[in-house]
Amino acid sequence: MPKKILIVEDTPSDMRLIEMVLRAKGYTLLKATDGEEALETAIRERPDLIIMDIQLPKLNGLEVTMKLRETPALSHIPIIAVTAHAMTGNKERFIDGGCDAYLSKPINTRELPGVIAQMLLPR
Repeated sequence: MPKKILIVEDTPSDMRLIEMVLRAKGYTLLKATDGEEALETAIRERPDLIIMDIQLPKLNGLEVTMKLRETPALSHIPIIAVTAHAMTGNKERFIDGGCDAYLSKPINTRELPGVIAQMLLPR
């Protein structure tokens, strides 16, 4: 059965790019465009991995990540943080905030599948 990936992204062009890369790899895709929708979708669908934009309307990506980490049934889901605001210290801040990996925008379409495959390996 294909792995389910939740893409949380509020920029349509970024959503399309990530979708295109992941569809080619055969993943089942779920989508959310704001933090509240991301939380609801994660609770309902229990994805195998989440790609989490940090700058989101309603709840930001770190707030969603913290809520997921506080929920025992969802706390194990790998989360890859993505943001266009690549500044020194961001990677550490996102990892400390509960994310498992970090990618800056624009998304490197060659790097993304490898990071996802690594995150989906049994722990």
